[in-house]
Amino acid sequence: MPTLAHPEKRLSFWKKYIFSTDHKIIGIQFLMTSLVMFLLGGLLALLLRWQLAFPGKPVPFIGNLFPTSMMAGGIILPEFYDSLFTMHASLMIFFAIIPILVGAFGNFLIPLQIGAPDMAFPRLNMASYWLVPPAAVIILAGFFLEGGAAATGWTAYPPLSEFEPIGQNCWLISVILIGTSSILGAVNYITTILNMRAPGMTLFRMPLPVWALFITAIISLLATPVLASALFLLLLDRTIGTHFFLPQGGGHALLWQHMFWFYSHPAVYIMILPGMGIVSEVISVHSRKPIFGYHSMIYAIMAIAGLGFIVWGHHMFQSGMNPTVGTSFMISTLVIAVPSAIKTFNWLGTLWRGNIRYTPAMLNAIAFVSMFVIGGLSGIFMASTPVDIFIHDTYFIVAHIHYVLFGGSMFAVFAGIYYWYPKMFGRMMNKPLGILHFILTFIAFNGTFFPMHILGLGGMMRRIYDTTQYAHIAHFQPINVFITINAFVLGMGQIPFILNFFGSLLWGKKADRNPWEANTLEWSTTSPPPHGNFETVPQVYRGPYEYSSPESKQDWLPQDKPAGHGA
Repeated sequence: MPTLAHPEKRLSFWKKYIFSTDHKIIGIQFLMTSLVMFLLGGLLALLLRWQLAFPGKPVPFIGNLFPTSMMAGGIILPEFYDSLFTMHASLMIFFAIIPILVGAFGNFLIPLQIGAPDMAFPRLNMASYWLVPPAAVIILAGFFLEGGAAATGWTAYPPLSEFEPIGQNCWLISVILIGTSSILGAVNYITTILNMRAPGMTLFRMPLPVWALFITAIISLLATPVLASALFLLLLDRTIGTHFFLPQGGGHALLWQHMFWFYSHPAVYIMILPGMGIVSEVISVHSRKPIFGYHSMIYAIMAIAGLGFIVWGHHMFQSGMNPTVGTSFMISTLVIAVPSAIKTFNWLGTLWRGNIRYTPAMLNAIAFVSMFVIGGLSGIFMASTPVDIFIHDTYFIVAHIHYVLFGGSMFAVFAGIYYWYPKMFGRMMNKPLGILHFILTFIAFNGTFFPMHILGLGGMMRRIYDTTQYAHIAHFQPINVFITINAFVLGMGQIPFILNFFGSLLWGKKADRNPWEANTLEWSTTSPPPHGNFETVPQVYRGPYEYSSPESKQDWLPQDKPAGHGA
């Protein structure tokens, strides 16, 4: 049997942990950086909620930390408020959710789960990470420039984005860099999966997280260059006076919307498909059953990815498009609910009569399923053109996207961290703290975002500064206060997670090779894995979901053979 064991080079701290080409270290770098950006984005959200709940009142404790151009006497100024919601969404989408799900879990899991020693292009992999920190610095630098940070929303619609201050240029350059990082990562993932699978690891023996990341990489490779092109054209408009999106110069403002949403609707699936793969693995392992309908899960992921490219126009029903075109977008958007429903049915089928272990990872995975169902059902309302015209740009949309991207993506992130933390760091996270974190997050999340459906149906618009100034929604102010209280509880609810994450690094119980009794390849090596991942090249005789008697624990995990190598 071929061996991967060889003397590991003695590398300096900088080459081993900072400028590393090891996919595991790069995955952890993505994870740490993204968690920091997640916390920053969450703090910006709390400032937003303070303004909506208590307009005209100084922000306690931190109000004097900001310059007078942002806050006057601790009171958030309207211009700063515009920057807050723009930067909150941008940090969460481009610097938190996508880098965690695709960058962190993609880098860490793909070689381990397919039996490869590393990524196909290790230096390209390192470059994909080192585009992220400068992109983060550039986008945050906008706060300190004249005129403040970008303030046009994360969609950056022209013509407003053509005339915003220089902070908008920082936003454009930063997103171009982060998009380039995604493209480099996608090339690496696709090449690694197609060319570096272990002997016997056929495509339809790959674990579902790898399938989800594989299809996500294809989406990224096809969609991200379109967004990068749009960003570059807008940057040219702002810097050298071209008129790609300015009507007075012969440009078309709607061209931006088409290019932006051609990427940004598939981007929703970039942010959710890896989470679906993670949750599928966690539910299967902690139900002690193989995933129900493995092949249908893969075909459903493919269908979601394919349909995701032909539904972008549902974001533009109010743009005056031809009703026939709008109808085609409406039908394709409704159809995309079918593969999503198949996946939900398969998750429930896996849970049905399973020997369920209620670990923090499993609780977050089940929360993902329930919250994704709520977000998906509200999405069906928006797919209908007449309904969407009524609720477009209201808080109903805000509720929907947060149920999909926090209730969905972030619960999947938490599930993945709790599940693979022992493999990443060789330590177990604290279970009681994990359960406390889940309970606080789940309750406060629903208290924060579910009432937004009511606000949206009542006519509360997105991105307004002071709801008390609008007679038709002023009576909703108590709901805004309720939402803000829950938002602060949601923020404080992440403290147990932070304590657990970093405390376990020092004091957590040492992890065995396979603490969850799972059956994928990464659990057959040490925790954490060595350089090269495996002592010998794994020989795969069956997939992780192929069993003759799934009720039998002995058949689930052969006790006399390494996990993942089959019987």
